[in-house]
Amino acid sequence: MDIANIIGYAGTITLLLGYLPQTVQTIKTRSTDDIAFGTFLMMGIGGLCFAINGYMTHNWPLAIANTMTSTMSAIIFGIKFYNDFIKKKKK
Repeated sequence: MDIANIIGYAGTITLLLGYLPQTVQTIKTRSTDDIAFGTFLMMGIGGLCFAINGYMTHNWPLAIANTMTSTMSAIIFGIKFYNDFIKKKKK
C-alpha cells in the first residue's frame, strides 16, 4: 500500500469519526435547532458528488468515505427537514 492510499484511508476514518457523533446525537435527541439547514444539504450533495467520483475513478477511500458521510448528512438533513417544516405545520 502506498502513502497516498494510507492518507486516503486515514482521511476516511477521521471524516467518519467527525460525522458520527453529530449523527448519533441527532438521532437520539431529534434536536436540530442548532444545525444549519443549508449546511447539511450542501454537505450531502457535495459528498454524493465525491462518492460518485470515487466510484468512477476506483478511488475507494474517497468513494467509501463520501458514501457514508452522504448517508449521515441525509439522515441529519431528513430530521432537520421534518423538524423545521413538517412538525411545525402540525402545530
